Order: sequence, then C-alpha cells, then structure tokens
Amino acid sequence: MSFPILTVIALLPIVGGIITMMMRGAAARTTGMVFSLVTLVLGVYAFIRGVNGTDLSETHRWIRAIGAWYALGGDGLSLTMILLVVILVPVVLLAEWHVDDEGKARWSTGAFFGLALMLEGLAIYCFAATDVLLFYLMFEATLIPMYFLIAGWGGPRRGRAAMKFLLYSLAGGLVMLFAVIGVGVHGGSFLLSDLAKVDFSGAIGKELFVGFFIAFAIKAPMVPVHTWLPDTAEQATAGTSALLVGLLDKIGTFGMLRLCLGLFPAASDWATPFVLTLAIISVLWGAMMAATSSDLMRFVSYTSVSHFGFMVIGIFALTTTSITGSIFYMFNHGFSTAALFLVLGFLVRRGRTAKVDAYGGVQKVAPVLAGTFLFAGLATLSLPGTGNFVSEFMALAGAWARHPIYVAVSTIGMVLAAVYVLVTYRRTMTGPVQGVSEKVSDLNGREKLVLAPLIILLLVFGFFPRPMLHAIEPAATATMTQVHATDPAPVVKEGLK
Repeated sequence: MSFPILTVIALLPIVGGIITMMMRGAAARTTGMVFSLVTLVLGVYAFIRGVNGTDLSETHRWIRAIGAWYALGGDGLSLTMILLVVILVPVVLLAEWHVDDEGKARWSTGAFFGLALMLEGLAIYCFAATDVLLFYLMFEATLIPMYFLIAGWGGPRRGRAAMKFLLYSLAGGLVMLFAVIGVGVHGGSFLLSDLAKVDFSGAIGKELFVGFFIAFAIKAPMVPVHTWLPDTAEQATAGTSALLVGLLDKIGTFGMLRLCLGLFPAASDWATPFVLTLAIISVLWGAMMAATSSDLMRFVSYTSVSHFGFMVIGIFALTTTSITGSIFYMFNHGFSTAALFLVLGFLVRRGRTAKVDAYGGVQKVAPVLAGTFLFAGLATLSLPGTGNFVSEFMALAGAWARHPIYVAVSTIGMVLAAVYVLVTYRRTMTGPVQGVSEKVSDLNGREKLVLAPLIILLLVFGFFPRPMLHAIEPAATATMTQVHATDPAPVVKEGLK
C-alpha cells in the first residue's frame, strides 16, 4: 500500500493532542473527540485492509550508522491491538467529558483530552513498530502522557501514585535498554526482519530475553512487580485507569509475543517453566487480592493482574490455539476492564468514595448502573456468550495440550473470579439501601452511550468470534514458526479407538 496509513493513524492523534491541549472547555472536548473518531475510522479501515492481505508496511532508513529504521507493519497481532486502541480512546474521552467538574484537576479539560490523544498515537506506534529501537523509544514515550494523566487528575495521593508508576516503568525500561543495545550490537541491525535471521541461542540469547521479559512483566503487570498498578488505579480517574490497563499494559504481553518469542525462541523455551509458574502465581494472587479488596478501583486492578496471568500462560504454552486465544484475550480484556473501571467510576463519582462497605442496595436506586456492573463483572469472569469466555477458553485449552498441570492449577483462578465478582456485586448492589447509596442516581444518557459499545462488542465477539479469530490466527501461526514449534498431536487412548 503506497499510502502510509499506519504513520497517519499514529501521527493524527499526536497532532490532535497538541492542538487540543491549547484549547479549553467545549472547544477542547469537541476537537479531541473529532480527532479520536477520525483515527477510529482510519484504524478500522487499516484493520480491514491489513487482514485481507494488503501490505501496510513502511520501511525507511533512519540512523544508518547503527542499523536503525523507521519501520512499521501491520499483521494480525499489531492490527488487533491498534483496533483496540482506536475504539477505546473515544469511549474514554466521552466518559471523561466533564473531567474537571469536581475541581480536582491541576490542568484544563483540553490538557486531559490532549494527553489521552498523544498516548493513543504513541501506543499505536508501539504496536506497529517493526524496528526494535523505534519500539523502545515509543515504549518509553508513552510514560510521559500517562504520568501527567495520573498526576494531574484523581485522588489526593495521585502524585505519589504517578511517581510509583513512573519509577517502576523506568526501571523496566532501563533494563530493556541494555537488551536493546545488545540486540543491535549482536544482530547488526534493529529491524525485526533482519534480527529474525540472527542466531540468539546460548547465553547471549538468555541474557537478552531476561532483559526484555523483565520490562514486559512490569508493564503487563505480573507478580511480584505489579504493586504499582493497584496504587495507580486507586488514585487515577476511571478513564485514566481504563487507558492504563485496557490499552497501555497490553504493550507488555504484546512485547512478549513480538520480541521475547520472536527473537529468542531457544531462551523462551528455557524460561517457560519459570514464566508459567510466575503466571500462575499472578492468576491466584490477583484473584485472592480482588476477593478481599475494600476499594472498588483496586478490586478492578487486581482482577487484571489475574487475567494477565492467563494471557501469559497462553503465550508461553506455545500452541497455535493458546497464542490465538491470548491475543484475542488481550483484545476482549481491554473492553471488559474498561467497562468495569468506567461503570464503577460513575458510581464513585456519585458516592464520592470507592470503599466497598460504603455502598449497599444500589440496584434499588440505580438499576441500570447495577445491571451494567453485573454484566461487566460477568464478562470479566468469562461468562459464556462474552468475548472473554472464547478467548480464555482457547488460551487454556490450547495450553492444556502441553502443560496440563499448570492449566489445572490456574483454573482455581477461574473459580475465584466468580467469587470476587459476585461477592463484590452482592456487597455493593443488593440488600437494603444504605450508606452513600442514597445519593446514587442512575446512569444518564451520555454514560449509557459510553458503556453501550463496550457491552455490544463483548457480546458480538462472544457469539461471533470467527472474524477476529480469522484475523489473529495467521499471526499466531507465524509466531509458532518463529519459535520452531509445532502443535502437539492429539492423544487418543486405546479404549476410545
């Protein structure tokens, strides 16, 4: 494709963000929303063209002396993540339409909308980059708008939360920088297509794998480097948390697929037992912490720690089905966790507190809000009929063929998911009206419009997942080829022949 559509999709929200930051009030809201919607249209167009065989790649010599390229590409993995980004950002902007109404912000509405748009463009660059150095620079650049989104709006300890987020992320980025330099020196290039031909086996491959994996485990996040996420989600606005977990944290699992598996197949095989153990700990620890959480926003963040564990299990199980399921899970989780953050954000905005014990009987005074929370929670626990069920089932069913014991243990997390969702719903939504629930009103028209597309998409991809799976499967197959893995042959017992 001669037209550089990936560059346009990435640059458009960045330019729009700069323009929006210079505006205030209604003009800023309208301008920001227009840029996000135009980016959405172009993103959907690129997705359709890319999955139907159009070559969207762009490759230009950048820094000749070190072998760096301005290189973008669009396969099923990157286009799926870009589609998630362009859908989620306008939803969040609409949800935070009145972000300054509570008087907590240090800056204007235009600043919030502008930073969100800049984050969108930088994330698209991350997902589209096919040069390791370009990916790293965009990976680090996303920290800037996210830091200011956290520090500028939110709770009384937002500054501390923003700094903790930044320090964890910078620590991971510093480790990854050494790995990026090592890849460039050892491979003689930063272009992924060139690096795929380089032999990274042996000690050097293991060391570089560890450098990348640490950064991605922090970003994902996985236990024990996850503690920044609950603190951040507790203090940030609901929209910021939705962008952080639904969009930005996916760069972690994306990087595991694109770089850890793609460049270091031997090291990935070597590290698989440790990674799967870490993933199971994340699944169980996140679920247990969610079940005991007394804060609604921390509750959602811990559910995500658990779900990222499932994604990592599917990635490192190394079967076509498990990898396809994990990529699809990354996509669907973006919608379900955004729905949870946003609907609970609407509740907290009304009740002025995120404490679970402060609510009771909300379904009597705000039935639509309660029903939406229930649906988002059921989608989160992978209820059949939602996209999360299809993706989680595929990830674990594919992983079972290679690692049945790991999968069997991880299913405890599925049981705990039902516990933490239903118990939290019962504590806040059922029973007599009590606490601050008396002040809670039901969702208004704008808030229903915010949540409607998320609910619709979760249902559509739950009942009709095939179009997305058709787009994702070639990327999963390509990953299997890169790691020189084949799917295990089915085992048929003698008595069943």
